[in-house]
Formats: sequence, structure tokens, C-alpha cells
Amino acid sequence: MSIKSRIRTIPDHPKKGIMFRDITTLIKDPVGLRLVVDNFTQRYIKGDINFDLIIGIEARGFIIGGALSYTLGKGFGLIRKPGKLPAEVISQEYQLEYGTDTMEIHRDSIEKGARVLLIDDLLATGGTAMAAAQLVEKLGGIVTEMAFIVNLPDIGGSEKLQKKGYNLYYLTEFEGD
Repeated sequence: MSIKSRIRTIPDHPKKGIMFRDITTLIKDPVGLRLVVDNFTQRYIKGDINFDLIIGIEARGFIIGGALSYTLGKGFGLIRKPGKLPAEVISQEYQLEYGTDTMEIHRDSIEKGARVLLIDDLLATGGTAMAAAQLVEKLGGIVTEMAFIVNLPDIGGSEKLQKKGYNLYYLTEFEGD
């Protein structure tokens, strides 16, 4: 079984017409979780993509990013929803389909010039990933790559991020439906 086959699709969630790609079925399966962590580890252990720190985007990016930090011997930082981090933060607002949202990072999470691997579970519109990259860059960090388990290319986020010059990597895609 592949990574893709372990991801549950929930029709009409959170609203009619949306096919929600739920990775909880992937990560609850010990083989599925190992496939994800091993695939990312094999990509980054070679050292072709040079980075100093992994930053996980709330919340599923914490699961994969934390495991990957362990396997690669890298530090790990968090990007969270507002009010969740206890020390001084910087914030970034970003657009949602209907409205805006905000993410935060500790002001001391990234040293100036540090190379960062951003990690999250899914790339759809690219709004969350773009906001995360902006937070890294506000702190003087350099986003060397953004990694995702799933890319939804038809929604346009990957194209938007690539046009901004970001390198992307993902383990699987769901096109169309």
C-alpha cells in the first residue's frame, strides 16, 4: 500500500463540493507514518538540500517535522495560531477563502541567515505556507524548501509558491476530484 492509499477522502467537508484529504488515517497506521518519515528522511539525509532548522506549521506539521528533526539531528521550531506561544512573537496575517487568519512564531526561533525547511501536511491554496515563509523571512531566515505530504495542484498553491521562487517537495498529489 502506498502513502496515497492510506489517506482518507471525506466528501463535502468542510462544505459541499470539497474533497477533504484526511491524513489522520495515514499517521495512525504505523507503516504509513514510517513511510512518510522515511521518505522525507531519505530526501534530506543526503545533504543536497542544505538547512539548519526545521519549522513545522500547526498542527500536523508538528508531527512530521518533529519526527524528521529527530531522524536528521536538526532543531525544530513552531509556527502556531495566535496566543499559543508563551514568549515574544511576531505575527503574519494571511488570506483564507472567506476572511483572514494569523500565525505566529517566537521572535527568537530563527537566527539571522539560518536556512529553514518548512514542513506541513498539505498544500492547497498556499496561503498558510506563504505566511509561514514570510514569518521565517521577517526573522532573517532563508526558506530552502517547503515539504508537504500532499499537494493539491488544481487549487493552485504550488504554482503560486513556485512563482514566488520557493522550492517545493511533496510525497503525493490528488488531482481533480
